[in-house]
Amino acid sequence: MDFDFSDDQEQLRDAVRKWVDKGYTFERRREITKVGGFDRAAYTELAELGLCGLYVSEDHGGMGMGPVEGMVVMEELGRGIVMEPIQQALICGAVLEAYAPSTVKAEWLPKIAGGEAIVVLAQQERKARYNLNKCNAQAQQQDGTWNITGSKSMVTVGDHADAFVVPAMAAGKLALFLVAKGAKGSSTAGYGTQDGARAAELKLNQSPASLITLDGLTALRHAVDIGIACVCAEAVGVMDKTMTITVDYMNTRKQFNTTIATFQALRHRVADMKMQLELGRSMSYYASLKLNTPAAERHQSLARAKYQLGNSMRVVGQQSVQLHGGIGVTDEYIVSHYFKKLTQLEMTFGDTLHHLGQVSESMQDTAGVFA
Repeated sequence: MDFDFSDDQEQLRDAVRKWVDKGYTFERRREITKVGGFDRAAYTELAELGLCGLYVSEDHGGMGMGPVEGMVVMEELGRGIVMEPIQQALICGAVLEAYAPSTVKAEWLPKIAGGEAIVVLAQQERKARYNLNKCNAQAQQQDGTWNITGSKSMVTVGDHADAFVVPAMAAGKLALFLVAKGAKGSSTAGYGTQDGARAAELKLNQSPASLITLDGLTALRHAVDIGIACVCAEAVGVMDKTMTITVDYMNTRKQFNTTIATFQALRHRVADMKMQLELGRSMSYYASLKLNTPAAERHQSLARAKYQLGNSMRVVGQQSVQLHGGIGVTDEYIVSHYFKKLTQLEMTFGDTLHHLGQVSESMQDTAGVFA
């Protein structure tokens, strides 16, 4: 079996890496954070690279690529701790392609692919605790029009988004809808997140919506699994860069007239970080390769991957701060921002304990040992 990346995938990686290195410097990121945590100009630059339409078919103006290409892109964006929501473009592009009626596809997919519209998933509710079955938002149909009432939390760049993919209960069953920005009865309240990016609270009061699918739980689980694969790949990029920064620091920082990189105890810590990085990388590959498998297998595989990545992120982030000392947690120094990003990614689409529970629940009598 050939595990090498294709020439096209390597070219895609190179293009994104060059943009991150030259177009998204740490200084630019700090400026974006100061003005709210989102920059439409940076998002447009990413759209011009074709990244917003990665999972959108060519018929709708996209690139029609797959999970491996998505993984390559998210790794490179992770290296630059890019805050603009390409992850959401991948999630919503894929979900609309797979589940939406033709009218919704024709209206929104070209806009997503071209970066003209930011469409984000708004699934989190305060009492849900990552459980996709728990949804208090309600949808009712009147005269052929769907209206939604409910609240969603931690919506990525919610106050800048042009539309929201919203799960809501319709006649006792979870369905998935699309709500356009500015819809009657809708409002957003934005705020900064721990990693310097942006999120919002979304409130809907009899807001008109377009139906994506009445089989909302299936579509929502698919969306979240795509999100988990994106988070895993992004985390690999963040950890990779964190390792590089840490090793460079150890090769320059001196104690007792010698660089601390020569201290055996500290070298052992770096070895532990490297092991966790490579474990995380292999599980990220595993997650991306499982995205197109049947739903039950996919869901189980993504939970396994997120559990391992959660452990890896914690080890790499915390050891990096320890090896840097006090400077590692100062806002002026770059590694503190990587640490905050890893901390937030660990909780995105389910924290480590949540996914350990998912893995445990899916075990058969053999627990996988003899299967």
